[in-house]
Amino acid sequence: MEPQVEHPVTEMISSVDLIEEQIRVAMGEKLRYTQDEIVLRGHSIECRINAEDAFKGFRPGPGRITAYLPSGGPFVRMDSHVYPDYVVPPNYDSLLGKLIVWAPTREKAIDRMKRALDDTIITGVPTTIEYHKLILDIEDFKNGKVDTAFIPKHEEELAAVMDGEWGSAPTFGAKELAAASASTPGTLTCLEYENSI
Repeated sequence: MEPQVEHPVTEMISSVDLIEEQIRVAMGEKLRYTQDEIVLRGHSIECRINAEDAFKGFRPGPGRITAYLPSGGPFVRMDSHVYPDYVVPPNYDSLLGKLIVWAPTREKAIDRMKRALDDTIITGVPTTIEYHKLILDIEDFKNGKVDTAFIPKHEEELAAVMDGEWGSAPTFGAKELAAASASTPGTLTCLEYENSI
């Protein structure tokens, strides 16, 4: 039994730790829930943050992560394996982390994700953080009009913003990083918030 790739979204809206349940079943225990007992609440969004330059055709961005400070707080979760000085290899998967949020409504989940993306600092390699912010601002996304053709449908709109407004990949997080470094001695680490709703 293997969970779906984006299982954190399901965990956030169901309050069920799917990995814990998978381990229990693998140990021979019975599943602790029936389908009727699973209640879905609220809305969850996940952004897969990759070491890629979305402003240059999603070109891979291997290199050394110079700073890593993920967003945190209530109903914000970052699943990641990276840390300061981690080297993103030129081969294999460019995934740096999965940023997941939960809120009672879609609108509030979008707002929470925008804040979480703004608060996430990853320097040293290009990331897809700014691209996710662009998508969150598209009206069709806000209204839930999303399917597998969403990006091709909005390609011109995204390209106009990326080419016209920014011209090249923007640099964000320097001021926030300096403030965080000054107030946080030692190594920046990943914190996760565990909720029970």
